[in-house]
Amino acid sequence: MNSTGVNSGSGDCPATLGEAWPWARCQIDTVDARVLVREASGCNDGRWISHGETPLSPAQRERLASWVTRRKAGEPIACILGWREFHGHRFTVTPDVLIPRPDTETLVDAALAMIPEDTPARVLDLGTGSGCVAVSIALARPRANVLATDSSVQALAVARRNAEALGAANVCFARGDWYAAAEGLFDIIVSNPPYIAGRDPHLGEGDLRFEPAAALTPGGDGLDALRAIIAGAPAHLGPGGWLLVEHGWDQGLAVAALLSQAGLVGRVDHHDLGGNHRVSGARRVG
Repeated sequence: MNSTGVNSGSGDCPATLGEAWPWARCQIDTVDARVLVREASGCNDGRWISHGETPLSPAQRERLASWVTRRKAGEPIACILGWREFHGHRFTVTPDVLIPRPDTETLVDAALAMIPEDTPARVLDLGTGSGCVAVSIALARPRANVLATDSSVQALAVARRNAEALGAANVCFARGDWYAAAEGLFDIIVSNPPYIAGRDPHLGEGDLRFEPAAALTPGGDGLDALRAIIAGAPAHLGPGGWLLVEHGWDQGLAVAALLSQAGLVGRVDHHDLGGNHRVSGARRVG
C-alpha cells in the first residue's frame, strides 16, 4: 500500500475514478497520469473530484493498468494512445512515423508567415511522415496546393489517413526519396528531415527508442539529408521561392553554409519555444 491507501501494483487498478488518479500518479509522471486516466476513463479532470465514486468498468481498469505499465517501461504517451496533438489538430501516430513535436510547429509557423491567405501557392513537404506539417499548412491555407512526399509506404498511409480525418482536401501525397516525386516549381519547400548524428547517444534513450530510426538519423554527422534537400532546392523553387528546413539546435551554422553554397539568399532563422535555433530558410534569387 502507499500513502493514498491504494495498491500501487499496475495490475491492480482501483475500481473507482477517484482512486485511479492517485494510483496512477504515484507510478508515473503526474502529467502523464492525468492524460492516461482521462483517456482510459473518458472523464475530464473535474469529474475525478466531483464524482470520485464513479466505478470503472473492467475494460477501463484493464486499459489503464496496461497503459500505466507501458508508460513505466518508457513507451511514449503518443504511441500508447495512438495520437498526438500538433498545431491544434489531433494526428494519428504509429510506429512507422515520428511523433509530432512542438519544436516542429516552429517550421509550420515560419511557412505560414510566408504563404498569403488569399493567394494560391504551391507547397512541397519533403519527408512528410505523419503528415503533420503538410496537413497543418493545408488546413491553415486552403488556397494552397500542398504536395507531401515520403519514401515510406507505411508513413504515407498514416499521412493520408490524417489528411482525410482532418478534411485537408488540398494536400496530396506521392512516394519518392526527397525530390524524386516532385514535379514543377514550388513557392515554398519545407522539410523536417532526419538530422540526428549517427552516434548520438539520445537515439537509444527515451521516446526515440520507439520511433523509426530512418526518420531520426541519416547516420554520420546527421547532415546528409539536409545536404540533399538544400542542394536540390534551387531546381525546384520558383523565382523568389523559399526553402525552410528544421535542424538540430547545434546545426545552424552548418545549415547556413549549405544554404549559401546552394546559392540561396536572404537567410532567416527561427527559434523554438526553448530558445533553440530550430529552423533555417533562404530563397531562390529570381
